[in-house]
Amino acid sequence: MMPNEEDNEKTPMEENIQPIEREEDLPNWQAHQINLSKVNIAVDRIKEELHKVIIGQEELLDLLIASIFAQGHVLLEGVPGIAKTLTAKLLAQTIDLDFSRIQFTPDLMPSDVIGTTVYNMKTAEFTFSTGPVFSNIILIDEINRAPAKTQAALFEVMEEYQVTVDGTTYPMSYPFFVIATQNPIEQEGTYKLPEAQLDRFLMKINLHYPKLEEEKSILRRFRSDFNLEKRKEVITVFSAEEIKECQEIVEKVHIDDSLLDYIAEVVSSTRNSADLFLGASPRASLAILKTAKAIAAMAGRDFVTPEDIQYVAYPVLNHRIILTPEREMEGMDIKSVVQKILKKIEVPR
Repeated sequence: MMPNEEDNEKTPMEENIQPIEREEDLPNWQAHQINLSKVNIAVDRIKEELHKVIIGQEELLDLLIASIFAQGHVLLEGVPGIAKTLTAKLLAQTIDLDFSRIQFTPDLMPSDVIGTTVYNMKTAEFTFSTGPVFSNIILIDEINRAPAKTQAALFEVMEEYQVTVDGTTYPMSYPFFVIATQNPIEQEGTYKLPEAQLDRFLMKINLHYPKLEEEKSILRRFRSDFNLEKRKEVITVFSAEEIKECQEIVEKVHIDDSLLDYIAEVVSSTRNSADLFLGASPRASLAILKTAKAIAAMAGRDFVTPEDIQYVAYPVLNHRIILTPEREMEGMDIKSVVQKILKKIEVPR
């Protein structure tokens, strides 16, 4: 039976479809799809090592790794005893880099962090003696226990990756990554971080108590290991060169213009919200962009989705915006405000 000629007629939609036969006809990001295997392997290896000691805390681990790929610093906030410091130290242990820990205290001076110029009697010259901040991964424990002048010592190094002492600038070695911890409950002997300092952190991760089943697993894992000997089982699985490769891959992840507009609208809404006294700056927009790309790559995608942006919005924004006094008195929290903003803005598809 001969086919009906009318069956061969194309619909108006089919007529507008132009077959793509050549690679150069594809959109640039589709024509050159990114190989994400290095990122995925790195994530699996690091998490495998961390889970030798850490139970649960999946979101914390994902956001910490994403911050490394997005080239940003992290502030961990939570009550004592939920493995903030331990997680940071173990993460450093999985990476073949120099690690330095600085315990912030009320009597800590800026020179105790960045270093100081010392007079050499033999040479009759002043030489710069570097402080503990000259390392690759810096753990600042209880950052809010040091006074403002010591916190201010971190301003330049966290933003510009350099330290200036007596008119001489000393660059930091690559990579440079700061993980700071603070306790939100204790007030005595603490100093609130200024907004300018908080804004230098890519994200603030709020940690919570483990779930009941997770706590049972913690007890079972360490019932015969009082000294946490399992920490010695965590080995190095990542190098500085691999970090750079992963960062370059993440940078190439595609994000549509409509999603860039979506990020801008979300951040702009924080500046016009009646619930907020202080909104987020363009630095927050860039932080969401970078972190969303990292999360997409870690999920095995070479493109960003609206869900990636929504996932990172709260950890990126929560330390950059301030509630109005009225909303604080009403018991409203930052998370509900961010969720309210996300619901209000139309999601691009």
